[in-house]
Amino acid sequence: MESLGFIQWCLDNLNYWTITLLMAIESSFIPFPSEVVVPPAAYKAAASGELNVWLVVFFATLGALIGAFINYGLAVLLGRPIVYKFANSRLGHMCLLDEQKVVKAEEFFVRYGVAATLVGRLVPAVRQLISIPAGLARMNIAKFALFTAIGAGLWNGVLAAMGYILEAFVPEEQLIATVTKYSHEIGYGIIAVVVIALGIIIYKGVKK
Repeated sequence: MESLGFIQWCLDNLNYWTITLLMAIESSFIPFPSEVVVPPAAYKAAASGELNVWLVVFFATLGALIGAFINYGLAVLLGRPIVYKFANSRLGHMCLLDEQKVVKAEEFFVRYGVAATLVGRLVPAVRQLISIPAGLARMNIAKFALFTAIGAGLWNGVLAAMGYILEAFVPEEQLIATVTKYSHEIGYGIIAVVVIALGIIIYKGVKK
C-alpha cells in the first residue's frame, strides 16, 4: 500500500525525475500504463510551460530504457526456469505477471527476432515484458539498447503528442480516458508501418 501511495505521489508531482522513475517502473516487471505518466506530463507542459515536451519524451524514454535493462539483466542472471517459476509465484502475480504473459512475450520475440525489441514496445501487454525474452536469448546488448530506445521513443512521442494537443480540447480530468481510448489504435497503426518498413528492408537485403 505504501508503494502505491508513493507512485500516486509521483503522479501528482510530475517532473523530469519522477517521469524517469515511473517509466523505469512501468518498463520493468511491475507494469502499469504509460498512459498515466507521459500524456499528463505533456499536458502540463502545454498548460503551464513548467515542463518541456521534448524533455518529457527524453526522460520517459530514458526511464523505459532503465526498466528494460532491469528485465534484461534479471533474465540473463536467473535463466528461463527461474523466470517462469517467478511468473507463476504469488509475488509474480502481485507484480501482474503470469506464465501466459511471459510465453506471449517469448513467442513475439521468436516471431520478430531482434526487431521485436523495437516493435514490442508498441504492443500492449508485450511492451513491458519484451526485454525478458531478449535477456533469455542473450541478445546483443548494443542492439537491445538501440531498438529499445527507438521503440520506447516512438511510443512516448505518440503519447506526449496526444497529451500536448489534447490540452486545448479536453479537460484534465478526462485526459487519461481519452488517451487510453485512442492509444491502442494508434499503436497498432505504428506497428503496421514499422513491420512493413522492416519487411521491405529485409526483402531488399535478401535480394542483394
